[in-house]
Amino acid sequence: MNFFSFLKLIWMIYGNKKADAEKIQEMGLLAVKIGQVHALRIDFLNEETCIELSKLYRANVPIKAEQVLKNIDRTKFSWIDETPLASASVGQVYRARLLTGEEVVVKVIKSNFREIFEKDVSSVRRFFKFVIFFYPKLARVFDPIGILEHIEEYTLRELNLLNEIEGHEILREIYEKNRGVYDLSSLKFPKIHRELSSEDVMVSEYIPGKTFDEILDNEMEYSDLLLLFKIHGFYMFNVGTFHGDIHPGNLMLHDGKIYFVDTGAIGYVSKKLSSGLLNFFDALSVYDYDLCAVRLNEMAESGISGKKFEKFKAKFNVLYSDFEGRSVKEVSLTRKMMETIKLGVNSGMGFEKGMFSIIKSLMFLDGMVLRCNPDAVLLEDMRQFLGEFRKGRD
Repeated sequence: MNFFSFLKLIWMIYGNKKADAEKIQEMGLLAVKIGQVHALRIDFLNEETCIELSKLYRANVPIKAEQVLKNIDRTKFSWIDETPLASASVGQVYRARLLTGEEVVVKVIKSNFREIFEKDVSSVRRFFKFVIFFYPKLARVFDPIGILEHIEEYTLRELNLLNEIEGHEILREIYEKNRGVYDLSSLKFPKIHRELSSEDVMVSEYIPGKTFDEILDNEMEYSDLLLLFKIHGFYMFNVGTFHGDIHPGNLMLHDGKIYFVDTGAIGYVSKKLSSGLLNFFDALSVYDYDLCAVRLNEMAESGISGKKFEKFKAKFNVLYSDFEGRSVKEVSLTRKMMETIKLGVNSGMGFEKGMFSIIKSLMFLDGMVLRCNPDAVLLEDMRQFLGEFRKGRD
């Protein structure tokens, strides 16, 4: 991706040019990842654009089976379907059957993606540095290089399937350790066949369910989506270790159970930030904006005081003057949080890098609610879980 193709991508997403998922795929893996990040932003992008970008979760250009499957040891399988079950941004997934009769899926990484992706990231990074040289405030308010580095980090991890297995084991270990303290009964993990897996191939249990992306618009019950908030909120606020790429293509629903898939990207935040966010949302759920301002300042790596804080608090109350009782289609929680962090930074606060992982999670969750139940008042619906998130905390 060169400078001009990057501008073309941004114009396709934000400008008058119609978004085209196929053309975005042709621009490369970085373009696909940027498109995926924007696919749920129905709060500031038009619906037609979001629908087109959402195809990037599942409708990637497939590669011929003989190219992808050539390195698989077929002696371990009694059958492999030559037609891909799914084609994701970095790999393809095939149904198969082990010699034992177990139904599985085989995920295979597409070839030479790493080199091209790293070259594209380097090119876009140079462009951002050029822009920031002339507009340094952009680095503090939006942090485009930090966001790009986050996309780079989790994508490179995705390109090694051993990282996905490691992420799966990290999340599962947290589940096993805490399920007696916190209700995690709605969460399940597919079995991974580690002995059959490698950097480029992963074999796991076949789950006959559907991704959230397939059912959000017409089949999904809002109560099931709230279960995701309960589960992901526990990982995010209670533990500070969570699925770092929780878009609707990476979640499955089967028999009322939620399955995490594509766990190569794991988000980590400090205890200070995770507990601070919990305290912040606790105050926000009851619309106590003065206390919210205090909580945000407490979780900052570098806080403010005196007149600076009083000015910030007054501006915070103005920012949230239209928030109470409003549905997600009326006021976006993600946009409010981004504006909140921007206000905090402009007031003198500094936040750890992990904050973007949180904002990204909120963006995906908020966007899923917009598709499933746009009339929901999300913070009020989340209120029921906030007390439970405190269980097991030190």
